[in-house]
Formats: sequence, structure tokens, C-alpha cells
Amino acid sequence: MTSEVVEDEMAFYSKAEKYWKDVPPTVDGMLGGYGHISSIDINSSKKFLHKFLRDGPHRTGTTCALDCGAGIGRITKRLLLPLFKAVDMVDVTEDFLTKARTYLGEEGRRVRNYFCCGLQDFSPEPNSYDVIWIQWVIGHLTDDHLADFLKRCKVGLRPNGIIVIKDNMAQEGVVMDDVDSSVCRDLDVVRTIVRRAGLILLAEERQENFPDEIYHVYTFAMR
Repeated sequence: MTSEVVEDEMAFYSKAEKYWKDVPPTVDGMLGGYGHISSIDINSSKKFLHKFLRDGPHRTGTTCALDCGAGIGRITKRLLLPLFKAVDMVDVTEDFLTKARTYLGEEGRRVRNYFCCGLQDFSPEPNSYDVIWIQWVIGHLTDDHLADFLKRCKVGLRPNGIIVIKDNMAQEGVVMDDVDSSVCRDLDVVRTIVRRAGLILLAEERQENFPDEIYHVYTFAMR
């Protein structure tokens, strides 16, 4: 439970905002010095997503995706824009979204909205997104705010749409990181929050070929 490790909620959020303001707007900055794993990450995400975009009666559409905690648009550029007609981005750091406008290049014209907002305060437009992609950012939300955000995401899905969470998983319990003011939860805690939000897990997968010294990373699809 984040309530056990987060003593001051306002400080938890403001400290994280301050941390990201000082991070360079680069792929390496987005990945905390692990820019070299970006391609492995994107390729695995592509395979995971294709399971839902394949032909079939309950196929997920490709009209619009939402990139949450989008940063400069690493995932928007390499995963979402190649697969979706339009993408919206949301991030708490204005400088990252400014950088995204040049980083995304020509294809960036298909980014409809750059929302500058913390996810605890963000509400996706109802019935708007085929995929809501939430990567390496749930640790910046308290349990209650994460559950509430996921409920709002559910409302934001189009028919057959999915929410995807891809993030670090702790071995056990909830671990606080004082440097960037975030938490890392274990698998059971994340699954419990997903259920609390009224969502059903459709798939769960562990990321392979990442460096041994970093947390295990898992991807979940739900609706």
C-alpha cells in the first residue's frame, strides 16, 4: 500500500514534478540513463499490442491512442504513431511536450493534443481511445489515485479498446524511491488495484532481455 510509504501526498507529487523538470529531454533522460534498451522495449511492446490489433470479431481498433506519461514522445514516435491514425500525449512536464514537437518529426502532425497534466488530475475524453498506453509512470500515483485514474481510463475506451500498463515490479510489497519520488509495487498489489478499478486483466507478460540489475518489467492489458 502506498499509504504505508507515502507520508505526505502533496510532497510526493511536487517532489516528482521537480525531479523531472531537471531531467534532460532526451531518450536517455526518459529512460534514466538506459536509452540503449529503448529498441528492445519498443519491439516487445509491438508484439504484445499486435495480439489485440489482429483480425477478429473483437479486434482493437487503430483510430486513436493515448500515451500517458509520454515524456518527449519516445513511445508515441516508435510504437503508437506507426500503428494508430492519431495519438494524444499527456505528461506533467511542459518542457518534454515542447521537445516532443520537434522530436516527433513529420509524423508528429498526427498528434492531436499535448496535454500538460499529472495523471492524478487527468480525465481521458469518454469513448475516445482504442488503446491507452501507461508506461513507467504508475509509480508516480498513489494507490487511490491510480485506481481512480484507471476507472476514468475505462470510460475513455472505444469499443474493444484496451488499457495497457507496462512498468517495473518489485519483488515484494511497495518500495519507495526517494530520488524521483515514486513507488514500485509488486505484481499482487498492481493486480489488486486493477481489480479495484473494475477492470479485467486480458494478458500479462514479463519483459525479456532487459539488464539484470533493473527491476523486472511486466506488461498488462485490461479493459
